[in-house]
Amino acid sequence: MQIDFTNYFPSTQREFETREHNGEEARVLTIRRTYPTTTENLWDALTNIDRIPNWFLPISGDLKVGGKYQFEGNAGGEILECTPEEEFKVTWEYGDQMSWVNVSISPAPDGVNFQLEHIATVPQDMMDQYGPGATGVGWDSGLLGLFHHLNTGESTNPEKGMAWMMSDEGKAFIKMSSDAWGEASIASGTPPELALKAAETTRKAYTGETEE
Repeated sequence: MQIDFTNYFPSTQREFETREHNGEEARVLTIRRTYPTTTENLWDALTNIDRIPNWFLPISGDLKVGGKYQFEGNAGGEILECTPEEEFKVTWEYGDQMSWVNVSISPAPDGVNFQLEHIATVPQDMMDQYGPGATGVGWDSGLLGLFHHLNTGESTNPEKGMAWMMSDEGKAFIKMSSDAWGEASIASGTPPELALKAAETTRKAYTGETEE
């Protein structure tokens, strides 16, 4: 499988911040980019239960407000809000961890603007060790799959996706994503030496390298 990931990065923006959510201090990572497609097509790719596995993971459930969803071998949750072809909000539940994901889209001159927010309460020691890339690299890989699907019409599966991630190209992508989230962490006020160390720890975790 060939994926041109070099064109994914130039139009992808990443932000990281701390803010209050439900009365608690939460970490918020945001990814913004523009997809060169129509609003109808992007919305369908994001919400059609038969199409989501073409670029992310197999999914089951009742995809309507109040319904539950479950990604195979990954997170599940509840659909909290949905405005067709504009935005949806869901809980993101993995094991005993609860977080929230908000996705919005809007027309742009060269396609459709996309924004994803992931809001989570994260212990400080984990944040110091991995930084926002612990979650951000995972989202980058999923949104790269969406980018590839929209550009080519091709679909992939978890086995092919994992094999690509462990290839030389995939590892180069992981490094670029980890570094980009390290930069977002520095921009948020994290000391550079701490942010860069966390980015490298995250890179090694995703590529399966052993910490020395």
